[in-house]
Amino acid sequence: MEKIQFKAESKRLLDMMINSIYSNREIFLRELISNASDAIDKIYYKALTDDALTFDKDSYYIKIEPDKENRTLKIIDTGIGMTREELENNLGTIAKSGSLAFKNENEIKDGHDIIGQFGVGFYSAFMVSDEITVITKALGSDEAYKWKSKGADGYTIEPCEKDTVGTEIILKIKENTEDEKYDEYLEEYRLKAIIKKHSDFIRYPIKMEVTQSRLKEGSETEYEEYKEEKTINSMVPIWRKNKNELTDEDYENFYQEKHYGFDKPIKHVHIKADGTIRYNAILFIPEKMPFDYYTKEFEKGLELYSNGVLIMEKCPDLLPDYFSFVKGMVDSEDLSLNISREMLQQDRQLKLIAKNIKNKIKKELENLIKNDREKYETFYESFGRQLKFGVYNNFGQDKDVLKNLLMFYSSKEKKLVTLDEYVSRMAEDQKYIYYATGETNEKIEKLPQTELVAEKGYEILYFTDDVDEFAIKMLMSYKDKEFKSVSSGDLGIDEEKEKQTESVEKENKDLFAYMKDVLSGKVKDVKASKRLKTHPVCLTAGGDVSIEMEKVLNAMPNNQNIKADKILEVNVNHEVFQSLKTAFEQDKEKVKLYTNLLYNQALLIEGLPISDPVEFTNDICKVMV
Repeated sequence: MEKIQFKAESKRLLDMMINSIYSNREIFLRELISNASDAIDKIYYKALTDDALTFDKDSYYIKIEPDKENRTLKIIDTGIGMTREELENNLGTIAKSGSLAFKNENEIKDGHDIIGQFGVGFYSAFMVSDEITVITKALGSDEAYKWKSKGADGYTIEPCEKDTVGTEIILKIKENTEDEKYDEYLEEYRLKAIIKKHSDFIRYPIKMEVTQSRLKEGSETEYEEYKEEKTINSMVPIWRKNKNELTDEDYENFYQEKHYGFDKPIKHVHIKADGTIRYNAILFIPEKMPFDYYTKEFEKGLELYSNGVLIMEKCPDLLPDYFSFVKGMVDSEDLSLNISREMLQQDRQLKLIAKNIKNKIKKELENLIKNDREKYETFYESFGRQLKFGVYNNFGQDKDVLKNLLMFYSSKEKKLVTLDEYVSRMAEDQKYIYYATGETNEKIEKLPQTELVAEKGYEILYFTDDVDEFAIKMLMSYKDKEFKSVSSGDLGIDEEKEKQTESVEKENKDLFAYMKDVLSGKVKDVKASKRLKTHPVCLTAGGDVSIEMEKVLNAMPNNQNIKADKILEVNVNHEVFQSLKTAFEQDKEKVKLYTNLLYNQALLIEGLPISDPVEFTNDICKVMV
């Protein structure tokens, strides 16, 4: 028996296989099972053109046999087997794929795709094995052969005995080290888990003897263990079944089985695409937010399969960040994989699938708004914040995708409404979409700044999320209607009232200038208010940064001490203003006292801290005395 050396380039590749190409050792089993599935597929294809050959699917299977005592793991298939020449070509030359050659020679196009492409997966077994033995008998041959190798030193081939057609791979599992516990690849529970994870949808049964438990004969309390051969994999994935065969319960069971979440999904979407790129997908819109959703530990992404074999547990490129809550999977036969089958070589294919998925998710969410509002509001309670972040992120490049999905609490409807619904109800003379910001709906409702807009009968949207105003400023307008904060300088409402206010302001310009000087460094200006009806005073912002935005930005870890340009507005029709005018004529010190009190009052209304609470309380005492 002659030892045959691997070619020099094959030695280098084998070393790469063991140390570099694969990121996860457990995938060796996926690769060997995929090869076994290919071997059975080849008989299927031959049966299509050879009338003398019949293909009874029930006769074909893959078997896994762990043996702890001898430290071996067998992978047995009833596939096409290999001749001596094929052993030398396929296993003697690393990266020569017999499956790829077979696929090309037979022009396979019927969707029963051959999985293997690169001819390197077999050698991944050396990551967990000291020695690999392959015993094989080819279809139509009377001879069987044994291939054996301990790695880069080479291999041997010799004739042997084998009664049936097919291939048996025997791995001599490595001994444990301090860093690696190779025993796990001999454990029944671990092997089952790997098969379910990576090869659950291989189209042929993967069999293994598993430990069962039963009552001992004649006993009502004592149990005994026994071994029984079971099929581990599901074989037919749910996404390849016809939609009309499946019920909501089937999809919900799949959601639970795949551990996508502990909740019940609000919506499932089953996609079968046969266009430029073929793929199947099942997507789920969850009901509840995962506990780690807004943490750095959360990973977005869909499971990615290639022809039923799991390639990536979470493929982030399939989902935009703003739809990162979506769970599910994608399976495509058209993906160009890299040598390890763990990553993609061409992102064009993935981008096309991702674009289609994005559009489908958007459409389904829009349908929920129209047809099942209660479910959408449940969803929005959990993930609406993420949609708003999507509008704000990337300088608003996705705002047009998301704007119709946004909802805000309405001052009129007393519930969440869409921007489309708001605009459809706008009065003819209404120029803007009005909004107010605050911690809660209840607090916003009491804000002095809302008085004039509310008096005109205009609807106000309440912003209570810290991202709301940032998103709206990025959106700028909706259906040609500009957004306007109730705290904005120009509300565009009552021109006559504005003229009257400007007139009073001119008459009392010295008083307002004096008050501004008292509050130097605290406010940009003090002026007569056009919006206040019953409240004496309020704060508004004179620039792009609102007071609410100031709060949000300064609460961040990288606080840059950003300040809004605050304007103190005084209600010139309030009794307090008359007191100010009288004090300005008679006692300037009293004007200082009143000004500081009004400023601190305005701060409290906005939920902003008072810089000197002791001084504030002393000022109150002075007024009382």
